[in-house]
Amino acid sequence: AVTGARFVLAALRLAGAALLSPGSCAFEDSACGYEWDYAHLPWALHGEGHYISVDTSYEGEKAVLSSPELYSEEWSCVRLIYQIATTSEALPDPARLNLYLRQEGESFDRLLWSAKEPSDSWLIASLDLMNSTKKYKIVLEGEMGQDKSASIAVFEIKITPGYCIECDFEENHLCGFVNRWNPNVNWFVGGGNIRNSQSILPKDHTLNSELGHYMYVDSVYVKHFQEVAQLISPKTMAPMSGCLSFYYQLKQESSIVFTVYLRDTSGFYEEIWKTDSALSADWALAEVDFDAPYPMEVIFEVAFNSAKGGYVALDDISFSPVYCSNQTGMRTPFNPAVAGCNFEEDLCNFYQDHKDGPGWSRVKVKRNVYRAGDHTTGFGYYLLANTKFTSQPGYVGRLYGPTLPGNLQFCLRFYYALYGFFKMSGTLAVYIFEENHVVQEKIWSVLDSPKGVWTQAEISFKKPMPCKVVFVSWCKSFWDCGLVALDDVSLSLGSCQAVDLLLPNPGECTFEKDECMFTQKKRGRGSWHRRRGPTPTSYTGPKGDHTTGVGYYMYIEASNMVYGQRAYLVSRSLRGTSGKQCLTFFYHMYGAGTGLLSVYLKKEGDEEEIPLWRRTGEQSISWLRGLIEYESDRNYQIIFEAIRGVSMRSDTAIDDILFQAGPCLEVEEIQFSSGYPDSLNEIEY
Repeated sequence: AVTGARFVLAALRLAGAALLSPGSCAFEDSACGYEWDYAHLPWALHGEGHYISVDTSYEGEKAVLSSPELYSEEWSCVRLIYQIATTSEALPDPARLNLYLRQEGESFDRLLWSAKEPSDSWLIASLDLMNSTKKYKIVLEGEMGQDKSASIAVFEIKITPGYCIECDFEENHLCGFVNRWNPNVNWFVGGGNIRNSQSILPKDHTLNSELGHYMYVDSVYVKHFQEVAQLISPKTMAPMSGCLSFYYQLKQESSIVFTVYLRDTSGFYEEIWKTDSALSADWALAEVDFDAPYPMEVIFEVAFNSAKGGYVALDDISFSPVYCSNQTGMRTPFNPAVAGCNFEEDLCNFYQDHKDGPGWSRVKVKRNVYRAGDHTTGFGYYLLANTKFTSQPGYVGRLYGPTLPGNLQFCLRFYYALYGFFKMSGTLAVYIFEENHVVQEKIWSVLDSPKGVWTQAEISFKKPMPCKVVFVSWCKSFWDCGLVALDDVSLSLGSCQAVDLLLPNPGECTFEKDECMFTQKKRGRGSWHRRRGPTPTSYTGPKGDHTTGVGYYMYIEASNMVYGQRAYLVSRSLRGTSGKQCLTFFYHMYGAGTGLLSVYLKKEGDEEEIPLWRRTGEQSISWLRGLIEYESDRNYQIIFEAIRGVSMRSDTAIDDILFQAGPCLEVEEIQFSSGYPDSLNEIEY
């Protein structure tokens, strides 16, 4: 009876398509509640071929497919089997397939994944969805790009509870695990057919039957010493830590090395497990603590020394968010936020060594037209080195960060500005200070940068031992000394390159690549321009952007406009939601003739534009932060309107627009203000 039950289970698994979980679809005779957006290209359902597709036979930019409303309080994995077919190679704007998460209460869809590689057969993508209490939809978007004959097909979408790195190898897509091809030794699928001569093992682990499947690698074709076979998991797409477990069998005549590694996006391997026993005739369980704070692949590697090596089989990889051995308890993953600071309240977890004397001071500059304020808001606090001249020739200021754990990849970002130095190089440097043996390694120093502009620096580092980041401002002789300013220090896990590859935050626009969700009402003389560096007219406009100091912003060029002329920047239609929303942006209004900058809310179906925020006249030489809290349960647009003032010195700019769900965490005192702040040019120490 037991075997009978097992066979029934196996048959059920093979007929599993009939019992699809919500949001899953094999596109056999229906689209399972998926709907396409009629404002865009149509999707065609090919029931006989079990897929849905869109191609360039219709004129249009893209096709959009959205799932029924889904809800899952537990972690789940979305697997997408797809293919992109194109005729021409390497177009600047190729066809691509994007997958978004549309969460309840959010005006923007979050891009989870995007692919543009054409292929001759189907590919698989695996995406982890973290547990959430919000309802959501999966949205697929096929963009046709510039290709004249492209097609995008989706064969299957499968949403299953659990993690994407888990696998029992019972399905033909093998959960997105891939063998790294080697001419002599490779991982193969075993089991599933009694007449299959390749089936070395009598039974798999999942079903404990001849019908079940597992992965195996054997030494029959080994030609060289140290031949290696690798089985690579899908990349983790969300931070996870806990216990990774799997079952394996190992039979060896001569030494086999079976190792499990983690590999991050920059290609670093870290060994996490190795076989210790010589033999395991039956399925043995292996468990290993696993930390993936940033995207990682798990690699199962077998190295053979001879053709008589033997074999290794693998099955039932699973993951639990609790560490394997309970003795260690729950290790709390390191939170990189403890090593960041915007200096608004205090020095956070940074400190100075007092034997140097106070090298860095926390200062604040009130809004004025001569000296720039901080980077965080334009009117907050930042650090300044060498503010009080001492009697010593020159000075040194060291600012120490908190202790960081070893063996983690970090990305450090901060903003600095330099004033009044004759020689810039070396005036600010960043050192890594290893605690156990007093080693200081310089990992960055300033070479040259535009004076008085907040410039972003980013540095990736990974050290085997715990360490601290130290900011050092140093000036040899009194005559060379200018001022070094530091603000908005942040630390994130993963290398900076990997962080840059991450998909952009929905609802954020830095204008680095394009105008994002904004368009101009009318182009022409009264229009917004995207620019980097200073504006052409002196004594007006910014010297650099707010995002990095050397990137792009949007501005109006007053010399091309007449007094009172308007320029509009209008967002596309945004989804209405219940509850408050917060809009943050940075604006720059410097110049004696500056006009007005206003922000409006326009709800769908209404003619009127509701004013949310306004500034009139010259405000500051700095980028200032604007905060607006608003609500709209209908679809709506946000409009930025700039009006040119009385003279050419009226270049108004905006940058770094961010829409967030929920109320603003801080409140701006004045929403509508005119005129100039009274207190000019006071510096508080």
